[in-house]
Amino acid sequence: MKADIGLIGLATMGQNLALNIERNQYTIAVYNRTTERLDEFINGKGFEKNIIGCYDVENLCNTLKKPRIILLMIKAGKPVDDSISMLLPFLEPGDIIIDGGNSFFSDTIRRLKKLENKGIHYLGAGISGGEEGALKGPSIMPGGSLEAWKHVEEIFTKITAKINGDPCCSYIGSDGAGHYVKMVHNGIEYSDMQLISEIYYILKKFLNLTAYELAKIFAEWDKGDLNSYLIKITSKILLEEDPVTKNPLVDMILDSAKQKGTGKWASQEALEMGVPVPSITEAVYARNISSKREERLEASKLLTGPTPQFSGEKSILVEATRKALIAAKICSYAQGFSLLKAASDEYKWELNLSNIAQIWRNGCIIRARFLKQVKVAFQQDKDLSNLLLDSYFSDVIKTSQEDWRFVVNLAVENGIPIPALSSALSYYDSYRNPSLPANLIQAQRDYFGAHGFERVDKEQGLIYHYEKWAPLDED
Repeated sequence: MKADIGLIGLATMGQNLALNIERNQYTIAVYNRTTERLDEFINGKGFEKNIIGCYDVENLCNTLKKPRIILLMIKAGKPVDDSISMLLPFLEPGDIIIDGGNSFFSDTIRRLKKLENKGIHYLGAGISGGEEGALKGPSIMPGGSLEAWKHVEEIFTKITAKINGDPCCSYIGSDGAGHYVKMVHNGIEYSDMQLISEIYYILKKFLNLTAYELAKIFAEWDKGDLNSYLIKITSKILLEEDPVTKNPLVDMILDSAKQKGTGKWASQEALEMGVPVPSITEAVYARNISSKREERLEASKLLTGPTPQFSGEKSILVEATRKALIAAKICSYAQGFSLLKAASDEYKWELNLSNIAQIWRNGCIIRARFLKQVKVAFQQDKDLSNLLLDSYFSDVIKTSQEDWRFVVNLAVENGIPIPALSSALSYYDSYRNPSLPANLIQAQRDYFGAHGFERVDKEQGLIYHYEKWAPLDED
């Protein structure tokens, strides 16, 4: 029996994708570097299913129908290059390799060019949804060889999540486009998680709410315009009890967040592109400073600040934080889509931002109700430069702005760190303001470096230098 597709890498995501593919009536051949994990899977979750265990890559390749389709579900970086090198002796022109991990997009471009020279098709497919999504239907963002996509489209659209029957998967664009979109997805994910954690912290600190009371608030929010996967799991997390101490489990978890690097990549790429994504970047920094726990403990003994106090109505603050969260989330998504738009132009990908919003509506970690409106916004105007300019989102922020500012001011006055919430507000205020203090920056640059400046009363693009800056009196 020949398999329809092969899969390398049987960690949790790989196993669940294999089960998903098999459940959708495909025969799949699987290989894992460690035979113990392969045996465990074949004799466990994959037992008596149309799953063929292979103990070397030659056997895997010989088990597949032609053109061979092989999905890599392994750690990004050198392991991907090593796996490709291991496969090449057993492949022939027309065969297809798919990288389903979180590879950096420029690595995907490099690998695609290398494989194209050998006649092998290559796809970089961002896959989001965690272990549950992999099993029940993830969001998939494939980019690279269009010829490869034609061969795998049927499988991918069957196993992906759906919205009203429409698949949360479509061809993104050439070379590294799929992994780039996944990178931006993860950047928004970082920001979204940080925003939710800041709102949780504000409510906990000011209102002294129990984890159970907080869970009820997030569960209620999930019924409205904040409906999303991350809000939903937050309400579930807050209900869990630690079996040892009987305290809320969340209170027993060390406040030191880890990361795998995709959020950092999004921030670095935004800097390269000159696209402001402050909420995403601040979310990365927030994880960085959280990891400095020993330093923070020492600093807390020396550095002082206000003790959080709130004497107002509980319901007023709860509603204000809800509005602050939705406004800040809009800014976060606006930043992410602005980066995608810039990358589309820079790399000639012709990204369909409306389709990307559709892909993210289900299966992925940042799936949220308001992505339907993001899809509509880019359907109505594919050249929309920023989500904040869409009437739906500008109206939401207009009705949320007063509460958003109230929450940010309250937190700052009481010494509560809110890097994502406050940077989102600064982003909004900078974007809406026709006048920024950058004129002084340009004057400073011209003073010390003769870098020149443009004038408000002259045609843009013309550079002037002021020759008569007053000399500095040295001490």
